[in-house]
Amino acid sequence: MLDRMHVKGPKLLGSRAFSSMVARLADLCNGERVVVFLFVSCILFSTPSSLALEAAALLILSFAALVVEISTEGSRALFQFKTRPGASSGMLLGSVTMPAAMLSRLILVSRAISQHHVGSEDFSYMGMLYWAVSACSFGVLILCSMLQNLPGDTSSRLGGVPASTCSLFCTIFYMCSCYLSLTAKSYAAWHATMNLVWYLCHGIATVALIRHILHKFPYCASIGEALLVTSGLVLYAGDMLALSLSKILSSLLFMEHAFVEYGTKSEIHMVLQGMLLGILLFPSFYKSVLYVGCLLTSSNKSGAQLGRGWAYVGISRSMVFYFSLIAMLILIVPAWMMFAEDFHIHPLQWVVIFVFTEPLKRTTLCIYWISVICASVFRFYNISKQSKIERILLRKYYHLVAVLVFVPAIFFEPTFLDLAFGAALAVFLIMEMIRVWEIWPLGHIVRKFMNAFTDHRDSEILVISHFSLLLGCALPKWMSSGYNDRPLVPFAGILSLGIGDTMASMVGHKYGVLRWSKTGKKTIEALGAIASGSNIEWLIGGVYCTA
Repeated sequence: MLDRMHVKGPKLLGSRAFSSMVARLADLCNGERVVVFLFVSCILFSTPSSLALEAAALLILSFAALVVEISTEGSRALFQFKTRPGASSGMLLGSVTMPAAMLSRLILVSRAISQHHVGSEDFSYMGMLYWAVSACSFGVLILCSMLQNLPGDTSSRLGGVPASTCSLFCTIFYMCSCYLSLTAKSYAAWHATMNLVWYLCHGIATVALIRHILHKFPYCASIGEALLVTSGLVLYAGDMLALSLSKILSSLLFMEHAFVEYGTKSEIHMVLQGMLLGILLFPSFYKSVLYVGCLLTSSNKSGAQLGRGWAYVGISRSMVFYFSLIAMLILIVPAWMMFAEDFHIHPLQWVVIFVFTEPLKRTTLCIYWISVICASVFRFYNISKQSKIERILLRKYYHLVAVLVFVPAIFFEPTFLDLAFGAALAVFLIMEMIRVWEIWPLGHIVRKFMNAFTDHRDSEILVISHFSLLLGCALPKWMSSGYNDRPLVPFAGILSLGIGDTMASMVGHKYGVLRWSKTGKKTIEALGAIASGSNIEWLIGGVYCTA
């Protein structure tokens, strides 16, 4: 009897250890990480040998992001970042998404070069964007791993190795891969070093910006979501800054070559980049104007006069807002574009000329958009005030509206749709500023209207759901502009968000039981719904494109 017990004891302990190991592995391999693994694997499998260093950098970035994300689970270090309650960190997905998208575009451009559709400067430009956005992700990963080195915080270790050490080694590997990639493209040593320093500046800027955003707008986003936004902003602004610095250096130092590579851009891209960056920089400009005005007012008025003037501070501040916005869009941004991009026509004048180049098609499309948007907004707003439908389901109706609005434009006016996406994003940014600052007379109206569609995922400070929908539809279309040998790519965001995400929300909300992970709210039933809907969409689209 005792011998049997001695035999069963180790077996029982072994089975328990195996069960705990399987449970731990199941916790680590949640649904989001599996999707990222499959996504990255498909890209790496499609990468040609000429981009082996870029593929290796993406692989090591994915590994570093996974290590940091696992080590942050249960860590107290990241509590200083007031992230969105109830949301996972999303660090792996946020770190990998932009570099993976850029590598996909780089693979496409490499195919186009072999077929002589684009020049080598476009390939170098996309390579620069890839390494720059990878540096943004590595910078935030190093920040998060360094913050975990608190006394007594053992969660920052993975298998006994600190996450900061792992991130540091991965970053060194990234820098070596980047330098070898630059030198392999016949760059001089000083030019390759200057490019590498420029990429590292992107990482530093991303770290500073993400800390500012999470501090200024608490509980608005997860770390992964904030990383996506900041890396995109830094990449977009860094591209324009590189153009400006190249112009300045060529003017002052008579340099013949730019210190970083930049490719050819369409006029629509130039207009959107200049105007959107001007609007994003407008808050700093507006606050500077207010500060200067306050100094001038306080020096010229007595205390009693200032006290009586407080009754009009709301209207006067609003007037300053509108005049500053007009100055930014009418004077400052066009002057910047003329200097940096040699855009020798006013952007607004170019937009008018572009719209009326084909007035029948484009004005008809504008009328169709305005009619559909106005009808849906007023209809759903009245439903939101009277109906008991949950807001998460009510907001999904706008996803279906996005399909009605954008899909016809892709077929008939794809280039005009690029411009329309940028104009809509500019309007959203301006209206959000008006709502947050309560600019008279629209601030209160916009706030009241937006409150009808917000839920637990929107904070009191920022409402970002409509930005997510618009950018999700626009980014695949923008990135597929120019040469594109995949005709379904422009539809990716519109159909995935408009139909796939809507089906996932409705099925998951009504029938969802099995969850991806213990902490998340996404269900396997919703995954099945979005997979089924997406497969049907792509099947129909593939049949249409081959017909």
